[in-house]
Amino acid sequence: MHYGFSKKVTLPFDQAIDKVTEELKKEGFGVLTTIDIKDTLKKKINVDVPRYTILGACNPHFSHQALQVETEIGLLLPCNVIVYEKDGSTFVSVFDPMIMEKIIDNPAMHPVAEGVQQKLRRVFDSM
Repeated sequence: MHYGFSKKVTLPFDQAIDKVTEELKKEGFGVLTTIDIKDTLKKKINVDVPRYTILGACNPHFSHQALQVETEIGLLLPCNVIVYEKDGSTFVSVFDPMIMEKIIDNPAMHPVAEGVQQKLRRVFDSM
C-alpha cells in the first residue's frame, strides 16, 4: 500500500530537515514533535542505524476541521514527514492524508484530507 510520497533529495540531511520545516511553515504547519530515531535506538537498545528523523506536522485549522468531522481522527494525527539517510543519500517522505479515506468511512473527511494533501504536496514538491 502506498501511503505517502517519497523522493531522494540533493540536500544534506540537516539541511533537508531545515528546508522541509521551513516549507511546512509556509503552508501553515508547525512541527509539534521531532523524533530522532537514530539517537533513540542508540540510547534504548544500543544499535546503530542511519539517520532517520520523524517530524510530526500539524496545521491547526485542518486539525480543528478534522476533529469536528471525526472525533477519533487524533489517532492519525499529526501528519508525519520523515527525513532519512539510505546508501549515502537523503530522502524525504510525506504522509498522504488521502489514505484516511481508506481507513475512515466518513465522506465528510474527504475535503479536509484533500486540503491537507494539497498543502503537503506543495511542501514535497518544493524539496
